[in-house]
Amino acid sequence: MNRTFTVRRARFIALCLLPGVVFVVLFTYYPMIRGAVIAFQRYNLFDLTSTPFVGLENFRVVLGEDRFWTALRNTGTWVAVSLFFQFFLGFGLALLLRRHFRGRGLYQAWVFFPWAMSGFLIGLLWRWMFNGQFGVINDLLLKAGIIDGRIGFLATPGWAMTSVIVANIWYGVTFFAIMIMAALQSVPKELYEAASVDGASRLRQFWHVTLPHIRPTLALIVLLRIIWILNFPDLIYSMTGGGPAGSTDIITTFLIQQVIGGDYGRAGAVGLLILGLLLAFSVFYLNATRFEKAR
Repeated sequence: MNRTFTVRRARFIALCLLPGVVFVVLFTYYPMIRGAVIAFQRYNLFDLTSTPFVGLENFRVVLGEDRFWTALRNTGTWVAVSLFFQFFLGFGLALLLRRHFRGRGLYQAWVFFPWAMSGFLIGLLWRWMFNGQFGVINDLLLKAGIIDGRIGFLATPGWAMTSVIVANIWYGVTFFAIMIMAALQSVPKELYEAASVDGASRLRQFWHVTLPHIRPTLALIVLLRIIWILNFPDLIYSMTGGGPAGSTDIITTFLIQQVIGGDYGRAGAVGLLILGLLLAFSVFYLNATRFEKAR
């Protein structure tokens, strides 16, 4: 009787899991595998009568394009600058919001609000703000006397990359503020009390109590954020479309351009290159922070 009950329960659990498994296989693993296969085919949307396997030809063509290497360099700038300011501004916000003060919940809701918005929508909002003719950024700078004439932020190569990075910093600060504040709340109060008894100042408590306790969490969220920033073409595409003249192209917007051009073979090759880059970086990063596990 117990065995029958166990078998029935196992079947019931399997039936409950089946829709989710089918959904994941059909909409996650199948497209991923199919995309990997297409990367080795001449697969053009405008000529599907012939899709032969061409080996590494798509990779050779992609790696031979100057636009790809420009996008790769832009990706490094996009990720490094965005991550730097997001991390430190988010850390500062988390430290401020950890304190108890009047209206703390309202301030937290205001700070966390951007994370609830889609990247594409945020890009559209910042595109209007940076508009060279009637954008609010130009108006504020003119009224403050910082500039003499309107600047075409999104039409000038140097300013365009700066503009999309500013928008991304504003968006990503929230993530670090949320995650770091949660990590700070996990630090036992007894540790601070013991440090105070030993005469440690606030700064020494931060360096010798707070940071060592939350360092593993910081390492993990930095890795996650690097991956997400690299795979975040929404904001750039809605603000500049990768322009002007490819000055804001990153590797994922370059992939989107291959898809729009109908060359799915090259798009698949770029996708595999991105996957390989992220895997290599993740392995290197995790090995570099392995000392955390030994502590």
